[in-house]
Amino acid sequence: MARIKGGLNARKKHNRVLKMAKGYRGARSKQYRIAKQSVMRALASAYVGRKERKRQFRRLWIARINAAARINGLSYSRFMYGLKQAGVEMNRKVLSDMAINDAEGFAKLAELAKSKLA
Repeated sequence: MARIKGGLNARKKHNRVLKMAKGYRGARSKQYRIAKQSVMRALASAYVGRKERKRQFRRLWIARINAAARINGLSYSRFMYGLKQAGVEMNRKVLSDMAINDAEGFAKLAELAKSKLA
């Protein structure tokens, strides 16, 4: 029985990596060994970036809620504590959207939070 060499599989593997490295500058998109390192690094950074994006959005929502709460005479922490005391379970994404698009509704929530704090 004839020996089967791994040339086809190696070529497929190389082409897959080179396709992922398309658009990279210089040897990073042409040479397999260098492209493989760049792609591995890019995939690792992409994984970290997906986690980082969640943190950045939470920071943005908190900043928006804080700004709107201060307009209504409360700090962010007092506002959130007041809502918790009132039993209002809204996440920061929704509160942030409310602060931007529904100022009257947010003001009512702020009044509710104030009343529970006093």
